[in-house]
Amino acid sequence: MKENSPAAAQAETPSASTQETIPANTKNLGRRSFLKGAGMTSIALSASALLLNASQAEAKDDNDKKDRHDNDNDDKAQDKASNLTAGDVAILRFLAAAELLETDLWQQYAELGGVTSGRQNPYQKALARLDGDGSQYITSNTLDELSHAEFLNAYLLSKGAEPVDLDVFRTLPSSQAAGAQQTGRLTNLMNLTVDTSWYTRYRSTDNPDLGATFPQAIDLVNVPAIPRNDDDFGPKDHIQAIANTAAFHFAMIEQGGSTLYSAMAQKASNLEVLRIVVSIGGDEVAHFLEWVDFAGNGVQTPIAPFTDPTNGLTFPDFNATGNPELQTNLIFPIPCEFISSKLPRCAVIRPTSPKGIAMGVVNFLTGTGLFAGQSPAFFKALATLARQADAAKRGF
Repeated sequence: MKENSPAAAQAETPSASTQETIPANTKNLGRRSFLKGAGMTSIALSASALLLNASQAEAKDDNDKKDRHDNDNDDKAQDKASNLTAGDVAILRFLAAAELLETDLWQQYAELGGVTSGRQNPYQKALARLDGDGSQYITSNTLDELSHAEFLNAYLLSKGAEPVDLDVFRTLPSSQAAGAQQTGRLTNLMNLTVDTSWYTRYRSTDNPDLGATFPQAIDLVNVPAIPRNDDDFGPKDHIQAIANTAAFHFAMIEQGGSTLYSAMAQKASNLEVLRIVVSIGGDEVAHFLEWVDFAGNGVQTPIAPFTDPTNGLTFPDFNATGNPELQTNLIFPIPCEFISSKLPRCAVIRPTSPKGIAMGVVNFLTGTGLFAGQSPAFFKALATLARQADAAKRGF
């Protein structure tokens, strides 16, 4: 992470030795691909077993007999530990849906702003003004979310539970800008109302879990976060405004993921499910911290202040305001009230209250316009997953 020091693009094309790219076959990630993958794994395991010759099998049998008594007890304990409650399944299914949605929006960012071959487009260059490694960060974040979605659905399948498939809802249009794949989308990045209250929340000693509310750091209402067509590649301050909007949206999404996983961990009953939720949640926190720094680079010199000449959207220099809650080099959470106002302040993810968290996420994202144009059936399916996850209760 390059902390709070905007850098110009160092090269037109990132080094091939370090760059990550999005695999070409990751589109329309759904249940069919997981079923196919599970079948291929089964075939591979069966083929490996057949390769054991008689002498290997005999030696293996001798070793197995020696350890069988101890392993029987371990296997019984493992079988018991692997049992999932209906609540555990509901938690994992909602998280899988959330990761599919995240993967969809990050893939759109990666197509236009991530690592690509050849010369960078004006959007990539605008993102590179926020951090010279911006394209790599976007691609890496995309691959992380894809891995989360694949893992959660595969894990559900391994436990005999139904994975989540949202392919039928891939009906939203793609950007028409050069570089965007023309395929159905789950999310809409072209008419966003970005909630920027996370910026002031994490610089405050107050906590929304205890009733605090926070102002918007900057008003981003019904604006694009990716170029909608090639016309959006200019003028310079227009494409920079789109890149800055994306930067604040990046952090908005990842702080939401940090809260979601922290809240869902409190509902998990099975220890392995708890391990999954905590481990993936930690990755979401890592994402969030990078994008806090990234967004702050767009609202300080030498980039800000500037105004988009096409719509009047202005990005001020936050450091020139004198407001400590807008200070751009505060990228870590300020200690705040936690659990009780009578306890010492503590630097934490906030909010983390699990009450109604899943439906709260659905309502929040809907309010930002991320699903603008989606069908009533999509919202019904998402609400069902959310209600089931919210109904999960920790118990043994």
